[in-house]
Amino acid sequence: MSDNQRTSLKLSKARRDNMAEFDALPRALREWLAEARLPWSPASARRAWRRAMWKGLGRTSKAVAYMNALEDARLAQDALTLQREAEMKAGAAAKER
Repeated sequence: MSDNQRTSLKLSKARRDNMAEFDALPRALREWLAEARLPWSPASARRAWRRAMWKGLGRTSKAVAYMNALEDARLAQDALTLQREAEMKAGAAAKER
């Protein structure tokens, strides 16, 4: 354990429960969450994963693709993300001139 993770403070019950719930998630989902661009609670991730597995007929690769699409759709709704993309396009266009 690294030094910045040591503390004499106890974790709240909600925090302990989230950690236990995360540990109980399927391995493929935990791996996907490690790379996710948005924060997910274990409960919402589990619900989305179950739907993804159902739609993907139990195939993990299809479920991961569904989760990526779900996250992309949510990011597309984010005003800050849209603004950042517009700024990047404007900056790229200015460099081309």
